[in-house]
Amino acid sequence: MSFVTQNCYLAKPNEVERKWYSVDADGMILGRLAARIAVVLMGKHKPTYTPHVDTGDFVVVTNAEKIRVTGTKTEEYKYVHYTYHADGLNVTPYKEMMEKHPERIVWWSVRRMLPKNALGRRLLTKLKVYAGPEHPHAAQQCEPLAMKGK
Repeated sequence: MSFVTQNCYLAKPNEVERKWYSVDADGMILGRLAARIAVVLMGKHKPTYTPHVDTGDFVVVTNAEKIRVTGTKTEEYKYVHYTYHADGLNVTPYKEMMEKHPERIVWWSVRRMLPKNALGRRLLTKLKVYAGPEHPHAAQQCEPLAMKGK
């Protein structure tokens, strides 16, 4: 009797090669941008993707203040945060968040698309979001990330 075994490649944390990608968010739709960034952070765009290992790359997002949303999200969407203290519910409308902290809008939308565990929190540290066109990661020689629709 012969047994056929199939070997499946599992990436080791010290074998992963990381790249740096840059994304210009000027005029891009928030959800589509966040979905693409989440895939790159997790490493699902690589053939060596392993679910329990951080195989993803770094992503630098610029011009977060020029992001777009569709429909009536500008007027209706709210960011809810609870501090776990009595009367600690904070509700911030989208417009106010866009005026004060536009980089948090991109950060929160990507965060919600990542795994809800320790690995997801570690993946989120590889996301760098900036409101304007300048960023301090020029030494990493960021490659432009291919985005559909742009």
